[in-house]
Amino acid sequence: MIMNFSPFRSDDELSVTKQGAVLILNGESFDFSSMGDGDTLSLDAFTSQWFGDSVTRAGDTLEVTLRLPLPANFSPEQDSPVPLLNVPDGTVSLPQPLPTPIIAGEVTQ
Repeated sequence: MIMNFSPFRSDDELSVTKQGAVLILNGESFDFSSMGDGDTLSLDAFTSQWFGDSVTRAGDTLEVTLRLPLPANFSPEQDSPVPLLNVPDGTVSLPQPLPTPIIAGEVTQ
């Protein structure tokens, strides 16, 4: 699987898990196992806000584009994410934001 990202400003969070041809996005499963070589699912086939483009299959490789939410303290890695190639099964590690700055006089626990 090739996973591309389309960043957008949002305080929403995205969690991604891959299990074979199934993607689980914030707990919602999307099963692409029935897609054949050369098949494309257009963006309007999805009701989820997390897809940023059509999903295609070329041979054994699925290619997806997910919308990546950028928090206020987004990192350069989030702003210009590189595609993930050969994504293994399990929780997908997404680019992380910069540390939240500590404001003078703020109490932390």
